[in-house]
Amino acid sequence: MTQYTASIHTTTLEILDDDALDAVTLARACHRSVEWVQARVVDGVLTPSTGTRHATAVTSWRFASPSIVRARRVAQLERMYDADPQLAAMTVDLMEEVLELRRKLQGL
Repeated sequence: MTQYTASIHTTTLEILDDDALDAVTLARACHRSVEWVQARVVDGVLTPSTGTRHATAVTSWRFASPSIVRARRVAQLERMYDADPQLAAMTVDLMEEVLELRRKLQGL
């Protein structure tokens, strides 16, 4: 009789409330610097839930947890394809739109 083994890797999952992330935490989650987050907010690529988009308001910014996914996608596209931040953001917008349309189609 053949015996199969499987290994399961577990990670700690932390559920975050909306606006729980500050710029430093978001930067760490994306393996980027706070300056990277700051530049993307000022350019309109990332949008904080609280605070203004002025670079000097970085300490007042709070981000909802879905911002991690968007920021990571933007960072990955920038890195992999040497993409301009605005182009990476537009690509992520399209990716999010396709996912939303697929969810709607599954619900029909």
